[in-house]
Amino acid sequence: MTKTGKTGVLLVNLGTPDSTATGDVRKYLREFLMDGRVIDIPVVFRWMLINLIIAPFRAPKSAHEYRKLWTDRGSPLLFHTVDLKDRLIEKLDPKQYKVAFAMRYQTPSIEAGLEELRKAHVSKIIVLPLFPQYASASTGSVQDKVMEIVRGWQIIPDISFISNFIEQPLFLEAWAERGRAMLEGKEYDKILFSYHGLPERHILKGSVDGYCQLGACCNKYGAKNHYCYRAQCFKTTRLICEKLGIPEDKAVNCFQSRLGNDPWVKPYTDDVIDDLTKQGVKKVLAFSPAFVADCLETTVEVAEEYRDKFMEKGGEEWDLVPSLNSENTWVECVKEMVLEQSGMTSRETINH
Repeated sequence: MTKTGKTGVLLVNLGTPDSTATGDVRKYLREFLMDGRVIDIPVVFRWMLINLIIAPFRAPKSAHEYRKLWTDRGSPLLFHTVDLKDRLIEKLDPKQYKVAFAMRYQTPSIEAGLEELRKAHVSKIIVLPLFPQYASASTGSVQDKVMEIVRGWQIIPDISFISNFIEQPLFLEAWAERGRAMLEGKEYDKILFSYHGLPERHILKGSVDGYCQLGACCNKYGAKNHYCYRAQCFKTTRLICEKLGIPEDKAVNCFQSRLGNDPWVKPYTDDVIDDLTKQGVKKVLAFSPAFVADCLETTVEVAEEYRDKFMEKGGEEWDLVPSLNSENTWVECVKEMVLEQSGMTSRETINH
């Protein structure tokens, strides 16, 4: 333990409505979509779009979708994050670390999570946004909110962020373990990797020296596109395929969850499904490696909606690899990231 106090760890996921009531879903959508990093248009027009069009009309439909996945423990995204936090606490020395969690939108808030750490008198805070690939609308938004909050503190401890973790060996192994369990004794025609979508303008705004062309440039991963969301997704696919021995021509990248009429990163998942069925593909195994916890986008969108579309067009089998949730290898990965950020190793924590 350091003489100056514990290290605080704040795990942050996206967020979820407090319930499946339409009012709670509308409240969540308003907070989420009013974030200027999510919908990056002038605030007046953003307010009108969200409050007069999207929230009133989308909330009832979204509430219906949330009811499909809600459990006795509530939202899967919430309880999987709670489980991850609890299992991480078991693996870190309580004399050295204080672990809290938060949601970027709704409850528990980032402000509440940071206040929990502040009251524990931590000397350092490690913030881990639970998004494997960096994007301004996800990881960047968490970083922005954290700095906005601590700006008002009289004493600001050292703060560090883990911005992406697609190359973490245990992250890749956790996905490989999930994939192996699904692939055992089965043969699929294609392995589909569906990532959450993002407006193309978000990618272009972050382009380094005009490098990004939203095309073949994403097939290589280096200094100029290290924070390009699309390039990170393609890199994630390549690394998982290497772990599982999946041939390059058998894997397909695509992007889901579009909103509005502006162009989003391509190819779109629904268009890819059309193409696959036209090619006579009958059996697909789907991964969703942009999500570390099962949620609406995985359980409903990929596992149900895309499956139905695939089957209607002649497909015979569509399976989804479950997300990492609080599986042991993933928990070990989070622990290792925390220790690395602390400048420690697993060996140094033994016998504390």
